[in-house]
Amino acid sequence: MAREVSFLKNVKISKAQQNMLLAVLVTAIFLGVTISLVMYFTKKIAFNSDVIAAEEQAIVTYSDTIKNIGICAKPKGEVYTLDEIAKCSPDSLDAASLPGTLRYNILENMAANEALNSVPKEGTSDCLNPETEKNYTYAEMQELYNDAETTDERVEASALIKRCSALRIIPDALPAFKNEEALLASLNKIFVDSEWEPESLSPTGTSTISTLGTNLNTFSVRLSVEANTAVTKRVLNNIERSIREFNIERATIEWSSNDTLILQAQATTFYMTPSTLSETNKTIKVGGN
Repeated sequence: MAREVSFLKNVKISKAQQNMLLAVLVTAIFLGVTISLVMYFTKKIAFNSDVIAAEEQAIVTYSDTIKNIGICAKPKGEVYTLDEIAKCSPDSLDAASLPGTLRYNILENMAANEALNSVPKEGTSDCLNPETEKNYTYAEMQELYNDAETTDERVEASALIKRCSALRIIPDALPAFKNEEALLASLNKIFVDSEWEPESLSPTGTSTISTLGTNLNTFSVRLSVEANTAVTKRVLNNIERSIREFNIERATIEWSSNDTLILQAQATTFYMTPSTLSETNKTIKVGGN
């Protein structure tokens, strides 16, 4: 009888141990699943937060670009909404309403620059004011721009300002691309003003990136002058006064008979490569890896 009672007790203890082990196993599995789910959702939340932060930064960057250039009117908030972008019409905007933007600085400041505008206008018959039969003044062009009632009229007035104001000097002083024909035409104009016909004038074809600034490139040209002292001096003075920069790097001068100077020189001029806006892609991975 005692043995039967002892056996039953052992059986009950064994079942209790089994139940305990089963409970511990279930608890461990549940805890493991819980920890796994917590880690998964933590990474999910962190990943979504990184995506949202990147989207917000992209929106801010696009909005700042639009505001700095002056493409659209200023947004009501910190950034542009999709509705504001959809309604944006650059040609219908008055540059005077966008102070501090690139568009404002070009059309309101640079276009009216008196120093640039003092350079004579030549070959610009389309810049004549039909009412005065004289070249448009900047004030007259600005009045046409401000009085424009339609988008087409504003576009036409804007084109007139770009073509006939001080802005026309900028591409002459620093062209936006390498143009050998325009370079030779500029030098030929200098020689004509100096009352001298060149004997030798040719570009070297050498083009290098300048260390003076971003997108600035150099372009070499050789020239030869054989004339009397007065003519040679006029040529050099007109090169120095040219709106386009000619940097004479090397030159040799020889005396010849009959008060003639032989000048051999190599000069460098400059041009810009176009500046463009480029889009970048950012890849966001879970865990930042």
